[in-house]
Amino acid sequence: MSTLTTYGSISPRTAAYAVKQLLKRAIPYLAIERYGQAYPLPRNKTDVAKFRRYNSILLATTPLTEGTTPAGQAMTNTDYTATLSQYGDTIEISDLIEDTHEDPVLSQAMEILGEQAAQTIESIRFGVLEAGTNVFYANGASRAVVNTPITLASQRLITRSLKAQNSRKITKVIKSTPDFATEPVPASYVCLCHSDAESDIRNMPGFTPVEKYGTLTPWENEIGKVEDVRYVYSSLYSSFAAAGSATLNGMYSAGGVNVDVYPFIFLGQDAFGLVPLKGKNAVTPMVVNPTPSDSDPLAQRGHASWKTYQATTILNQAWLARLEAGITAAA
Repeated sequence: MSTLTTYGSISPRTAAYAVKQLLKRAIPYLAIERYGQAYPLPRNKTDVAKFRRYNSILLATTPLTEGTTPAGQAMTNTDYTATLSQYGDTIEISDLIEDTHEDPVLSQAMEILGEQAAQTIESIRFGVLEAGTNVFYANGASRAVVNTPITLASQRLITRSLKAQNSRKITKVIKSTPDFATEPVPASYVCLCHSDAESDIRNMPGFTPVEKYGTLTPWENEIGKVEDVRYVYSSLYSSFAAAGSATLNGMYSAGGVNVDVYPFIFLGQDAFGLVPLKGKNAVTPMVVNPTPSDSDPLAQRGHASWKTYQATTILNQAWLARLEAGITAAA
């Protein structure tokens, strides 16, 4: 495959720089990426991501007989697959782009596209996670009656459920750098929530803000922690507008009629898998210099664009939980 076919008018060297600039702009928006089981995309290999989970075996509760080897058990595993989908977009550029990474037009274009790419992928991933089947409600037994905020009691109900299903706390995350790597972190569950929920989370008993973490390093967009749950926000985690109770009970309603219901996604280790937006194969930048053509005889228009292959899938429904709650209107 030629360079022109792969990257447009730029060389692989310049494309590598463009990827780096794109991913730098993307990183602050990629909260979900830290906590999933990662499947780095191999180039020219497959369009299906495969995640494997080894199953637990039965307890050995029968006493051993002297001189007799136990029958033993076989290891079993469960495979989960997700077909990759392609995403991308383009913006028009009017200035001539030279084949060099110092070009400011290329740099600005890649930064803008990087932000768009990250927000696109983050929104798609959240849509997969919020479709999980393990659901709790801040009050009542359905979304239609929700009209109370998140509470310590509802958090404890969820963490008790996760622990009962042997959902391990998250002890390693993908680093917040353009390169693919993981790093250990203190054990905790993680909750993904909308930025509107910040006041209600801060009002929970036992809340510890990030500025009082001491030796614990906070993540980007982390609000703080309550007991063994760390809360991370994004404005991309949209609510179910007007899906709650008609009795507002002091909860926020954009339309002023029914409560807007917000999802809080609680995560354990390996609850879901994804293709990370990191590394040299994560995203392909393309730049087409302004070139004379029938539609552009004066060579006034060029394009910068990106494309990527992505997949996200829930690996264990019991290790991920969604709390549906309202948001206090008088924040």
